[in-house]
Amino acid sequence: MLTISQRGQHMPASPIRKLVPYAEAAKKRGTKVYHLNIGQPDIETPPQILDAVRHSDFKVLEYSHSAGNESYRRKLVDYYKKVGIDIRYDQMIITTGGSEAIIFGFMACLDPGDEVIIPEPFYANYNGFAVEAGVIVKPITSNIESGFALPPIEDFEKIITPRTKAIVVCNPNNPTGYLYSADEMEILRQIIIKHNLYLFADEAYREFCYEGTHTSAMHLKGVDDNVVLMDTISKRYSACGGRIGAFVTRNKALLDATMKFAQARLSPPSFAQILGEAAIDLPDNYFDTTKAEYKLRRDTIVKRLNSIPGVFCPNPGGAFYAMAKLPIDDSDQFCQWLLESFSYNGQTVMLAPATGFYGTPGLGKQEVRLAYVLNTEAIHAAMDCLEKALEAYPGRKLN
Repeated sequence: MLTISQRGQHMPASPIRKLVPYAEAAKKRGTKVYHLNIGQPDIETPPQILDAVRHSDFKVLEYSHSAGNESYRRKLVDYYKKVGIDIRYDQMIITTGGSEAIIFGFMACLDPGDEVIIPEPFYANYNGFAVEAGVIVKPITSNIESGFALPPIEDFEKIITPRTKAIVVCNPNNPTGYLYSADEMEILRQIIIKHNLYLFADEAYREFCYEGTHTSAMHLKGVDDNVVLMDTISKRYSACGGRIGAFVTRNKALLDATMKFAQARLSPPSFAQILGEAAIDLPDNYFDTTKAEYKLRRDTIVKRLNSIPGVFCPNPGGAFYAMAKLPIDDSDQFCQWLLESFSYNGQTVMLAPATGFYGTPGLGKQEVRLAYVLNTEAIHAAMDCLEKALEAYPGRKLN
């Protein structure tokens, strides 16, 4: 009998997408589903960058350079300069989404059995990328009561072993929306220097900071060989389907090693590189309107959540996600129940159970992630559904 690999068996299902069949069934029954489960913005992709693709003129759709089009990388130098990051065009590799940048980092920096420390809750696909690379994730818990602040340095020290090779930080954070401060980034700098570790920095939501200032890992001093920036245009320009990201490091030996992985997959998508290059020509004030809209949505959803009896939601400082603690027994069961057994005025809401964002078994049972990627009218309607659902849910748990 044929068997599935251990890797295939251990590959986790996406907590963000695993409930899709239940949502599809609800829609077939005529129920309107408000999708707060996934970070797919409804913000319009800038027309001028789509036009750059539409009006591209070439006779052969060729492979690009394995590192990505040089013209795009050179323009990215200007983009990074605007956010205080001094980098050369030959210190980056264009990737197929931020996902490939993370996989490249795991594959080039860690061997099977090596360990990577990630503050939890964390982006669920880090688990999947770790399984692909044979890497062991060592979670370090942050909690909702502190708003998911970076755990103290002592907590990192407790779990560092000879197999520990890297720390991953997402800033602003997905799924919590937490914005790490300059002081917290300095703590990470001290740790990676002391223990000779890589710092993988996922900065997909850099533009969306609502209070405080974004401190990039690339701003840290004296750790050029340690820091790897993993980036993407997906959320920045509401271009999730473009699948264009970047692997950025000043470590030449690491870049050379990563280039071999890039060559093995040949090249990143050509049309999306054209789109990404055009995006850099957007006016400097492009993000002002988008950022203001997300802040309005954040304020709306956080206020509505905290007005529901038994619900607690800290105020996220960035990205477009919020984590909320609900008066429920099991977030997986609750999120499925919302789609299978509940509707209010012919509507329901789809959330992401938080259990899939934790590496420690048993955590997140009363928490959900909400992506405030819908307009405020839809958010109010979704919160109406959630409030009624919590009143009716059989597994309601009084705190």
